[in-house]
Amino acid sequence: MSEENWPVPVGDPLATASAPWLEGKVALIAGGGLSGPEGGVGFALAWLCARNAARVAVLDRDPAAGERTVAAIREAGGTAEFFEVDVTDDESVKTAVDAAAAHFGRIDVVADSIGGGGTQPMFDATPEEFERGMMLNFTAVWFVLRHAQRHLGRGGAMVTISSGAAEGRGPGMSYSFAKSALEKMSTGAAASLAPRGIRVNCVRVGMIWGAFAARGLSAEQRQVRADNVALKTEGNNWDIASAAFFLVTEQARWITGQVVTVDGGGFAPRNMGQAGSAKK
Repeated sequence: MSEENWPVPVGDPLATASAPWLEGKVALIAGGGLSGPEGGVGFALAWLCARNAARVAVLDRDPAAGERTVAAIREAGGTAEFFEVDVTDDESVKTAVDAAAAHFGRIDVVADSIGGGGTQPMFDATPEEFERGMMLNFTAVWFVLRHAQRHLGRGGAMVTISSGAAEGRGPGMSYSFAKSALEKMSTGAAASLAPRGIRVNCVRVGMIWGAFAARGLSAEQRQVRADNVALKTEGNNWDIASAAFFLVTEQARWITGQVVTVDGGGFAPRNMGQAGSAKK
């Protein structure tokens, strides 16, 4: 074939794909309730899935928060249903996941926004505090993935939400240990489910502004923290949810087993000069 007769190579679906990205699919979001004015990653992800034509199963322990998300999605013209769950109880997770699958007839996308606690110093924490930190930030997500994967078929996708604490070198906490384990579990799940054509990825969250940060940072501390990010800006729930959303769409069809860091370039304190350089 001569160069003049080359076809324009745009036959791949990715070359012509356009929104909505999740039309005809069902997304299950664990921790998808709207629990405060700042919202959370779970709500933001549920919203993005619904805005892109997915029917959304919102799983949350707080019925009021879950119903707020459902109401917001429905008011915007989307389809959503709430399923109450205690993510620390394996049977409760199974019941909620199975109920969502029965209600919608399928599950195509699974995401978690589960976590909290576990911030006591590792040698000061009681065994109960330590185990709860591991449960909320690691084991509970395993419960969700464990039961949801049974309902996924080829082309299904999962995404988990981790934290920069997973690789941080600060004082030991069960929170950071659990997030490290979560990342390893996510890559392990990707390998385990790859033969079935199911993808699994993880998003590692940087220093964003949200409900968690709002409880513990003064305005001054918030500015200092933002100034020490490479981009000198502060991320938010939507930055994280947007990355997670991409990973569950067909646009990311060849991405699996990855931990994607979304942190504005990471911690980058002001340049104070290089060792050995001339003084100014």
